[in-house]
Amino acid sequence: MANISNLIEEFIRTLMGESDTINISRNELAQYFDCAPSQINYVLATRFSFDRGFLIESRRGGGGFITVIRVSPSGKELIKRLDEYTLSEGVTYQKALQIIKMLIDDDIINQKEAAIVKSAITDKALIVPTDCKEILRSNILKSILEGIFKEEN
Repeated sequence: MANISNLIEEFIRTLMGESDTINISRNELAQYFDCAPSQINYVLATRFSFDRGFLIESRRGGGGFITVIRVSPSGKELIKRLDEYTLSEGVTYQKALQIIKMLIDDDIINQKEAAIVKSAITDKALIVPTDCKEILRSNILKSILEGIFKEEN
């Protein structure tokens, strides 16, 4: 049986279709899937994050409606986000893969370039103490994006 988080994600993606924006009710979605509203929050936070090309706007009151927006962040926005990650916890390999997928989906890089970047940021390639890997990975991604988007800066 499919994981409920996967079902909710697929349902929201189907609702979106080709649209860049949808409004959904957290409570109605929770009722539909017979789950707690916190499960909907979890899916939105993990599967529809900025790193995956989405923004979530939550409206207070009004029945818990949420707006899911598909975005194509500019190079400056991505670099700024990587700066924030570098200053805090860094970037996990999974989060880096999400960023790379977004770059592929937005036709910024191709599959071959993505494979090269992925190879450069694996834990195996980053031979530093474990607590430094995610910050180093963030810096590498940031440097690559600065090279890609140098005309935007």
